[in-house]
Amino acid sequence: MSWPDAMTRDSYAKFKNDLGVPEIRIGVKEFKCAGVSAPQDHPHIYLNMGAADTILCPYCATLFSYDPQLKPREADPPGCVFSDNING
Repeated sequence: MSWPDAMTRDSYAKFKNDLGVPEIRIGVKEFKCAGVSAPQDHPHIYLNMGAADTILCPYCATLFSYDPQLKPREADPPGCVFSDNING
C-alpha cells in the first residue's frame, strides 16, 4: 500500500450519529467518531475507552458504549456505522 493510501485508510472502525441518538453501542473500544455524515461531520477523531466500557465524544457528545456481543464494525442502532467509501 502506498503512503497516500495508508494515510487515507486505517483499520479503525468509524461511527456516526445521523439519527441523533444519545447512546450508540459498538463492538470495539478503539474507534473513530465522525459526528454525522458530511458535510455536517466534525473532525474524525480517534477515541479509546481503555479499561472503561463507555466514552463520550468531546465534539458531538454522543455516548459510545462497548457491547461485546457486537462485531467490531457493528453498531446498535445499525445505521451508525460510518463508511468512507464513496459508493456506500
